[in-house]
Amino acid sequence: MGRLFGRDSKRKDDIPSEERLESDYNEDDFQKRDLYNKGVNDMSNENFLDAIRSFDLALRIDPQYVDAWIKRGYAHFHLDEYTVAIASYDRALEVDVNNAETWNLKGLAYYKMKNYNKAIECCEKSVDINPNEGMSWYNKACYLSLSGRIDDSLDALKRSIEIDIQNARKAVRDRDFENARAEEGFRRIIEVVVLESIRQGYDYVGKIVWVTAMDRVEVEDALMRLAMKGLVIKHERRTFTGKEQYYELPREIANKVGATKKSGLFGTKQVSAPVQQIKDIKEVLTQAKDSIEKGDLAGTLEHFDELVSPIKHGNAMIEQFFDEHRDLRLYKIRLQDRGQEYLNAHKSDLIDLITRIDHTLGTGVTNKPPAKD
Repeated sequence: MGRLFGRDSKRKDDIPSEERLESDYNEDDFQKRDLYNKGVNDMSNENFLDAIRSFDLALRIDPQYVDAWIKRGYAHFHLDEYTVAIASYDRALEVDVNNAETWNLKGLAYYKMKNYNKAIECCEKSVDINPNEGMSWYNKACYLSLSGRIDDSLDALKRSIEIDIQNARKAVRDRDFENARAEEGFRRIIEVVVLESIRQGYDYVGKIVWVTAMDRVEVEDALMRLAMKGLVIKHERRTFTGKEQYYELPREIANKVGATKKSGLFGTKQVSAPVQQIKDIKEVLTQAKDSIEKGDLAGTLEHFDELVSPIKHGNAMIEQFFDEHRDLRLYKIRLQDRGQEYLNAHKSDLIDLITRIDHTLGTGVTNKPPAKD
């Protein structure tokens, strides 16, 4: 008798074992990633218990799923379950002991438990793995300050600021540094923040206090010290209510570190990069274009890293070319992931991006919108 519904579909048992294994792997991989993404979405909505359930299900599929262990730990951290969080981070480190992010997060959990020595050890592991991990240096500085090791704290803090200048602004309002505020080294960091504020156009004491959240007395003391060193110039301006004092950088310093330029009817501001740094960036752009044209993957990645890294030209690029910096960062990731084939297929796009940035630097016009007061 013939089959009523035609030929049977191919049964799973009939599929060759290698194809079946690959199919099962792909299905498991999709399921675990889907559960992971669901957990991340739950975390963003502060549904931490739901997030943990999703991460646990993903980990049943793949107990070696490092990202799921990290996010599971962070969810428990937000629930103040620090011991459980540390246990999750330890599971992640069993799989990838050189994960700098995990060591930093583990240190944060110990910090919450006021075990500062353990927290410091974790941060040291993180920066040993990645010396350019600015947040780990910053956290280490906090923990050292809380432990009373002020000199070591300031050394770590200075390293974090070298990597990311924004860490200076964060430090001056961070209570973890109360033990260090009277030290000369910390006062210099306050001066750096005040100088950076003036560079960005916040030229009155009130504006600096507002943008930094520092105490007015600290700001005025820093301005006095900077003026005595010749690093800022104080001016007076007549207003309807009397006289107001404002500050600016000396011309020679402004040329070295960059400064705001006011233009337009309402004095909108735009931050310019240091003159020498613009020259350096143009040289890197020329080298990057040459590497792309030659199909030199290693050279292209090296030059892109110089343009996006915060310890090189990244901060200036963000200020001047926010969108282009994002594109460079994405291209760098894709080049790292896909290699030579991707470089060969996207040469014209990469050269167009580099040429656009180089042309804009040459004309002195940036695409960055005016900064807000």
